[in-house]
Amino acid sequence: MNAKPYSEACDQNKEPILEVLRRFFVWPGLIVEIGGGTGQHAVHFARALPHLDWQATDTADNLPGMRLWFAEAELPNLRPPLALDVRQDPWPVAQADGVFSANTAHIMSWSAVECLFRGVGRLLAAGGVFCLYGPFNYGGQYTSASNAQFDRWLKARDPASGVRDFDDLNRLAEAEGLRLLADCPMPANNRTLVWIHD
Repeated sequence: MNAKPYSEACDQNKEPILEVLRRFFVWPGLIVEIGGGTGQHAVHFARALPHLDWQATDTADNLPGMRLWFAEAELPNLRPPLALDVRQDPWPVAQADGVFSANTAHIMSWSAVECLFRGVGRLLAAGGVFCLYGPFNYGGQYTSASNAQFDRWLKARDPASGVRDFDDLNRLAEAEGLRLLADCPMPANNRTLVWIHD
Protein backbone atom coordinates (compact mmCIF):
# COMPACT_ATOMS: atom_id res chain seq x y z
CA MET A 1 0.00 0.00 0.00
CA ASN A 2 1.49 3.31 -1.06
CA ALA A 3 1.61 6.09 1.55
CA LYS A 4 -0.13 9.32 0.65
CA PRO A 5 2.27 12.16 -0.19
CA TYR A 6 2.29 14.91 2.42
CA SER A 7 3.16 18.61 2.29
CA GLU A 8 3.61 20.45 5.58
CA ALA A 9 3.22 23.76 3.74
CA CYS A 10 -0.24 22.71 2.53
CA ASP A 11 -1.29 21.97 6.10
CA GLN A 12 0.02 25.31 7.27
CA ASN A 13 -1.56 27.50 4.58
CA LYS A 14 -4.84 25.71 3.83
CA GLU A 15 -6.96 27.65 6.35
CA PRO A 16 -5.71 31.15 5.42
CA ILE A 17 -6.21 30.31 1.72
CA LEU A 18 -9.68 28.93 2.43
CA GLU A 19 -10.67 32.25 4.03
CA VAL A 20 -9.82 34.00 0.74
CA LEU A 21 -11.56 31.39 -1.41
CA ARG A 22 -14.75 31.76 0.65
CA ARG A 23 -14.79 35.46 -0.30
CA PHE A 24 -14.36 35.00 -4.04
CA PHE A 25 -15.69 31.52 -4.94
CA VAL A 26 -19.20 32.35 -3.76
CA TRP A 27 -21.44 30.89 -6.44
CA PRO A 28 -21.84 27.21 -7.39
CA GLY A 29 -19.61 26.20 -10.28
CA LEU A 30 -16.53 24.38 -11.49
CA ILE A 31 -13.14 25.34 -10.03
CA VAL A 32 -9.98 24.14 -11.77
CA GLU A 33 -6.92 23.85 -9.56
CA ILE A 34 -3.63 24.10 -11.45
CA GLY A 35 -0.67 22.39 -9.80
CA GLY A 36 -2.65 20.34 -7.29
CA GLY A 37 0.52 18.74 -5.90
CA THR A 38 -0.23 16.22 -3.18
CA GLY A 39 -3.99 16.76 -3.42
CA GLN A 40 -4.29 18.03 0.17
CA HIS A 41 -5.58 21.44 -0.86
CA ALA A 42 -8.19 19.92 -3.17
CA VAL A 43 -9.56 17.68 -0.43
CA HIS A 44 -9.65 20.47 2.13
CA PHE A 45 -11.28 23.03 -0.15
CA ALA A 46 -13.78 20.62 -1.71
CA ARG A 47 -14.87 19.49 1.75
CA ALA A 48 -15.20 23.07 3.05
CA LEU A 49 -16.88 24.44 -0.11
CA PRO A 50 -19.50 21.84 -1.07
CA HIS A 51 -21.22 24.25 -3.49
CA LEU A 52 -18.19 23.91 -5.80
CA ASP A 53 -17.11 21.12 -8.13
CA TRP A 54 -13.34 20.87 -7.65
CA GLN A 55 -11.18 19.73 -10.57
CA ALA A 56 -7.54 19.32 -9.57
CA THR A 57 -4.85 19.09 -12.24
CA ASP A 58 -1.10 18.57 -12.26
CA THR A 59 1.63 16.94 -14.30
CA ALA A 60 1.07 13.22 -14.72
CA ASP A 61 3.71 12.18 -12.17
CA ASN A 62 1.74 13.79 -9.31
CA LEU A 63 -1.61 12.19 -10.10
CA PRO A 64 -1.12 8.82 -8.30
CA GLY A 65 -0.54 10.55 -4.97
CA MET A 66 -3.53 12.82 -5.49
CA ARG A 67 -5.73 9.81 -6.23
CA LEU A 68 -4.81 8.30 -2.84
CA TRP A 69 -6.00 11.44 -1.04
CA PHE A 70 -9.17 11.63 -3.14
CA ALA A 71 -10.06 7.95 -2.66
CA GLU A 72 -9.80 8.33 1.11
CA ALA A 73 -11.84 11.56 1.14
CA GLU A 74 -14.77 10.16 -0.91
CA LEU A 75 -16.16 13.63 -1.64
CA PRO A 76 -18.93 13.86 -4.26
CA ASN A 77 -17.78 17.28 -5.50
CA LEU A 78 -14.12 16.27 -5.94
CA ARG A 79 -13.48 15.10 -9.49
CA PRO A 80 -10.70 12.64 -10.44
CA PRO A 81 -7.48 14.58 -11.09
CA LEU A 82 -6.46 15.34 -14.66
CA ALA A 83 -3.01 15.60 -16.22
CA LEU A 84 -2.18 19.17 -17.26
CA ASP A 85 1.01 20.71 -18.55
CA VAL A 86 0.23 24.42 -18.95
CA ARG A 87 2.53 24.59 -21.99
CA GLN A 88 0.46 22.09 -24.00
CA ASP A 89 -2.72 22.70 -25.99
CA PRO A 90 -5.51 21.95 -25.61
CA TRP A 91 -6.01 21.87 -21.85
CA PRO A 92 -8.13 18.95 -20.59
CA VAL A 93 -10.90 21.30 -19.38
CA ALA A 94 -12.53 23.74 -21.80
CA GLN A 95 -14.27 26.14 -19.41
CA ALA A 96 -14.44 26.88 -15.69
CA ASP A 97 -16.09 29.31 -13.30
CA GLY A 98 -12.92 29.78 -11.27
CA VAL A 99 -9.24 28.85 -11.22
CA PHE A 100 -7.00 28.36 -8.20
CA SER A 101 -3.26 27.81 -8.14
CA ALA A 102 -0.81 27.76 -5.22
CA ASN A 103 2.97 27.95 -5.27
CA THR A 104 3.29 27.38 -9.01
CA ALA A 105 4.44 30.63 -10.66
CA HIS A 106 7.84 30.58 -8.96
CA ILE A 107 8.67 26.99 -9.89
CA MET A 108 7.71 27.39 -13.56
CA SER A 109 9.85 28.99 -16.22
CA TRP A 110 8.67 32.44 -17.30
CA SER A 111 7.47 31.07 -20.64
CA ALA A 112 5.35 28.55 -18.71
CA VAL A 113 3.94 31.36 -16.55
CA GLU A 114 2.92 33.12 -19.77
CA CYS A 115 1.23 29.90 -20.90
CA LEU A 116 -0.51 29.65 -17.52
CA PHE A 117 -2.11 33.08 -17.91
CA ARG A 118 -3.05 32.49 -21.55
CA GLY A 119 -4.70 29.22 -20.57
CA VAL A 120 -6.55 30.78 -17.64
CA GLY A 121 -7.79 33.56 -19.89
CA ARG A 122 -9.27 30.97 -22.27
CA LEU A 123 -10.61 28.77 -19.48
CA LEU A 124 -12.52 31.32 -17.42
CA ALA A 125 -16.09 32.24 -18.21
CA ALA A 126 -17.04 35.92 -18.01
CA GLY A 127 -17.11 36.85 -14.34
CA GLY A 128 -14.83 33.94 -13.48
CA VAL A 129 -12.15 34.45 -10.84
CA PHE A 130 -8.47 33.43 -10.76
CA CYS A 131 -6.81 33.13 -7.34
CA LEU A 132 -3.02 32.78 -7.37
CA TYR A 133 -1.21 32.12 -4.09
CA GLY A 134 2.51 32.43 -3.45
CA PRO A 135 5.40 34.78 -2.73
CA PHE A 136 5.64 37.81 -4.99
CA ASN A 137 7.97 40.76 -5.42
CA TYR A 138 6.75 44.35 -5.75
CA GLY A 139 8.58 46.91 -7.84
CA GLY A 140 11.41 44.44 -8.29
CA GLN A 141 11.95 44.25 -4.53
CA TYR A 142 11.64 41.32 -2.16
CA THR A 143 9.06 41.74 0.59
CA SER A 144 11.17 39.87 3.16
CA ALA A 145 14.62 38.43 3.74
CA SER A 146 13.12 34.94 3.72
CA ASN A 147 11.65 35.49 0.24
CA ALA A 148 15.05 36.70 -1.02
CA GLN A 149 16.67 33.57 0.42
CA PHE A 150 13.94 31.40 -1.11
CA ASP A 151 14.51 33.03 -4.51
CA ARG A 152 18.23 32.26 -4.35
CA TRP A 153 17.43 28.65 -3.48
CA LEU A 154 14.97 28.40 -6.39
CA LYS A 155 17.45 29.82 -8.92
CA ALA A 156 20.25 27.54 -7.68
CA ARG A 157 17.96 24.57 -8.29
CA ASP A 158 16.57 25.86 -11.61
CA PRO A 159 17.78 29.18 -13.10
CA ALA A 160 14.49 29.53 -15.04
CA SER A 161 12.47 29.63 -11.82
CA GLY A 162 12.20 32.37 -9.20
CA VAL A 163 9.88 34.64 -7.24
CA ARG A 164 7.82 36.63 -9.77
CA ASP A 165 7.10 40.34 -9.70
CA PHE A 166 3.50 41.40 -9.21
CA ASP A 167 3.65 43.99 -12.02
CA ASP A 168 4.83 41.39 -14.53
CA LEU A 169 2.05 38.98 -13.54
CA ASN A 170 -0.59 41.70 -13.63
CA ARG A 171 0.49 42.67 -17.15
CA LEU A 172 0.01 39.06 -18.27
CA ALA A 173 -3.40 39.02 -16.58
CA GLU A 174 -4.55 42.26 -18.20
CA ALA A 175 -3.50 40.98 -21.63
CA GLU A 176 -5.97 38.11 -21.11
CA GLY A 177 -8.86 40.33 -20.02
CA LEU A 178 -8.30 39.74 -16.32
CA ARG A 179 -8.75 42.65 -13.93
CA LEU A 180 -7.23 42.70 -10.45
CA LEU A 181 -9.88 42.38 -7.75
CA ALA A 182 -7.75 41.93 -4.64
CA ASP A 183 -4.22 41.48 -3.35
CA CYS A 184 -4.60 39.64 -0.06
CA PRO A 185 -1.77 39.46 2.48
CA MET A 186 -1.16 35.94 3.77
CA PRO A 187 1.02 34.41 6.50
CA ALA A 188 4.72 33.69 5.92
CA ASN A 189 5.23 36.63 3.50
CA ASN A 190 2.89 35.22 0.86
CA ARG A 191 -0.06 36.80 -0.96
CA THR A 192 -3.16 35.69 -2.81
CA LEU A 193 -3.72 37.67 -6.01
CA VAL A 194 -7.29 37.65 -7.28
CA TRP A 195 -8.34 38.59 -10.81
CA ILE A 196 -11.77 38.56 -12.47
CA HIS A 197 -12.41 37.86 -16.16
CA ASP A 198 -14.34 40.79 -17.60
